[in-house]
Parts: sequence; C-alpha cells; structure tokens
Amino acid sequence: MVSEYLKQNTAEYHDAAEKLFNSEKIFNKTFTLEDYKKIINTNYLMLLHSEDKIFRSLSGKYSEKLQLNSRRKLSLIEKDLESLSLENQDASHSLEFNSEHEALGAMYVIEGSTLGGNVIAKQLSKTEGFDHVTFNFFGCYQENTGSMWKSFKEVLDTEVTKENYNEVLSGAKKLYTFLLNVN
Repeated sequence: MVSEYLKQNTAEYHDAAEKLFNSEKIFNKTFTLEDYKKIINTNYLMLLHSEDKIFRSLSGKYSEKLQLNSRRKLSLIEKDLESLSLENQDASHSLEFNSEHEALGAMYVIEGSTLGGNVIAKQLSKTEGFDHVTFNFFGCYQENTGSMWKSFKEVLDTEVTKENYNEVLSGAKKLYTFLLNVN
C-alpha cells in the first residue's frame, strides 16, 4: 500500500517538520501565538505554491474520487492569516510537480497536515492565549477529519500501482523539502 510506503519513507521529513514548528510545545502548553503565526505562515506559503499546481496536475478521475472541491485549503488559511494580522504574499519560489503521481504525493503531505492540524487546533483551543484564534485551516474538516484522511488514503492505495510508488514519494519529498526550507 502506497500510504504505508509514504509514511515509512517520509518519517524523517515529518519529524523535521514537527521539530521546526516546536510541536512538543503544543502539548506542554508553552506554544505561543508567535509560534502559531510561524506555523500558519509556513503552511500558507506551502499551499500558495502548491495547491493550484497539485489540483491542475490531477486528472478528472481524481476530482470526484478525492472530492477535490472540498479539499481546497488556501482560502481557509488566508482567513487565518487575516485574523492573525499576517500579510498575504505572492508566490515567489518555483515548485513544480512533473506528474500526476508527484501531485498525489504532495497532496499526501497537505492532507496529513490537516490530520495533525486537527489535533493541534483541539490542543491550542485549550491553551491560554488562544481564546480568540480561529482554526480555519487546522480545523478545516471538523469532525470529518478522520474520514477525509481515510478516504484519501483509500483512493491512493487503490489507484496507485507499485511501479509508481517512487514517483508519489518524490512529490511528497518535494513538498516536505519546500515546507522545511521556505522561511
């Protein structure tokens, strides 16, 4: 299953992202509003540079199977930026996906961020100083987070054949590398 392959082969990138964003501070309640602004801004830049390219790279069969219209997140994170008084930016980095499979790998990173983001939103909503924070991006799927992740993985696992695993992994690594180096 490609989802397991991706999980195993991107673990170091995932861990590096958690370290970059000081994730351990979220659970010991020392995460600050400035920490949150950093994580939102970095995720915004990731979406700004990738979301349209990913969606344009995917064929029509994925549009329905993945419910692509309900997976767009750029406008949601822009609401978070506004509420935090952070500025929208223009795309300034080149980030390209060379195939549909690379786009699926990049989407794996974004969908995974919403899975973890749901946990972050729940935790921070109980943390002092976050009472007025809107979690549009991290809370995008609300109570449907688990089922949206499960259906995404299901489509990946049924549609991607073993000979395309490395291409999907390449897309995931591209987006993780971008995320880790964008600031």
